[in-house]
Amino acid sequence: ILMSVSATDTLQVTNDGATILRSIGVDNPAAKVLVDISKVQDDEVGDGTTSVTVLACELLKEAENLISQKIHPQTVIAGWRKATAAARQALEGSARDHGGDAAAFRKDLLNIARTTLSSKILTHHKDKFSNLAVDAVLRLKGSGNLDAIQIIKKLGGALEDSYLDEGFLLDKKIGVNQPKRIEKAQILIANTPMDTDKIKVFGSKVRVDSVSKVADLELAEKEKMKDKVEKILKHKCSVFINRQLIYNYPEQLFADAGVMAI
Repeated sequence: ILMSVSATDTLQVTNDGATILRSIGVDNPAAKVLVDISKVQDDEVGDGTTSVTVLACELLKEAENLISQKIHPQTVIAGWRKATAAARQALEGSARDHGGDAAAFRKDLLNIARTTLSSKILTHHKDKFSNLAVDAVLRLKGSGNLDAIQIIKKLGGALEDSYLDEGFLLDKKIGVNQPKRIEKAQILIANTPMDTDKIKVFGSKVRVDSVSKVADLELAEKEKMKDKVEKILKHKCSVFINRQLIYNYPEQLFADAGVMAI
């Protein structure tokens, strides 16, 4: 386990090999190779970063001994390539494909997940989180697009409170006085400005000669926004999700109509 302090005085405690190597500043070319190997292993597999680093260290150590015996580096590299081919052949010979058996395939994934979590902070909850991870991955249906799995973190509670939701979670605040729960919702998704129109001419100004005219301008802006909200409500939606901010006045209008606006 390493405790490190970054240049910005950020304290980090970890036993992850890739994180440790990234935290260490190295100038030696061989050391940089080890850091790159660990990074690639972390990106491609997500586990085994320490193992590949230790293995690579031993290979470099033995290569140094061979070179000190006047063996040409190209000869050492050729030997490594032959060993790589032999190792790959042995692995392919012992591999088993359970893709056609859903139960056996899931069991394989669970074993992989449990093995990975055994060295992590979740080791005491590995059964729960291995099932959670496998269920999430199986929903991808072989696409391998892990970006489709969104993780939402909340302070408080315990690790055991974590769960995999059957639907889609949107971590946003619901408007004031709007319904907090809607079943069989009719959802409208939009990307439209819910604010007063901006004059996009540099240096433009509006002059008025009385306070009442300022009030008239504000009233006109409100009426325009009210018309826009009414057009949205004509679609009979019970939930309105907008990509842009929803300001106070339209939020109030949605609340009066009993519509959840996010």
